[in-house]
Amino acid sequence: MKLLLIEDNPTMQATLQRTLERRGMQVLTCGDGDKALALWRASVPDVVLLDLSLPGRDGLQVLGDARAEGLKTPVIILTARGTVGDRIIGLNTGADDYLPKPFDLDELEARVRALVRRSADSDGALPARSAGWCGMQIDRDSGAVYHDGVPMELAPRELALLRALLSQPGQAITKERLFELVFPGEAHVQPEAIEVVAYRLRKKIGHTGAQLVTLRGLGYLLKAAA
Repeated sequence: MKLLLIEDNPTMQATLQRTLERRGMQVLTCGDGDKALALWRASVPDVVLLDLSLPGRDGLQVLGDARAEGLKTPVIILTARGTVGDRIIGLNTGADDYLPKPFDLDELEARVRALVRRSADSDGALPARSAGWCGMQIDRDSGAVYHDGVPMELAPRELALLRALLSQPGQAITKERLFELVFPGEAHVQPEAIEVVAYRLRKKIGHTGAQLVTLRGLGYLLKAAA
């Protein structure tokens, strides 16, 4: 699932990106209203998370222009403007949902997945699970990983690591990036901890036909066993 997060607050942007990527989503970010529409066109996201208070073009202008161009991506407005009038304006401009700040991250995730399901039901464009690789698929609703239709029994950090690697099978991902996805916001954890998670995951995916390969100085990648 690909999200476009249009949010100008660096702290909020980083927190949301880190949290949602840990939950198996790909998150593109933009903090400028004037650049947001071009990125929206180019990236073709599944859901747009849109703040209203943006430098340059504000969120309502971005949304209105997107709808005028025919961009139909579901949109959730995230904003501190929580009055009924603001919600009505946002929804009338073309938003699909409205979540006032501060909000619960679990609720945000639930609303994102609900919009994706609704979009899939309406046009059949999105499958319930990601494309398979070595028999493994990520369930778009729960974030669980299945192998040949059977859910894999993985600890939360093993699951986060596998989801990250499945997003780019056959491509190296740096240890630093994987550490951010597996241990988000955990500054007290030593970087070497990712090696322990990788060691455990390697044993648990041995039966799938996939190999977790360590590339010294680069990171890790998944490849099909020879």
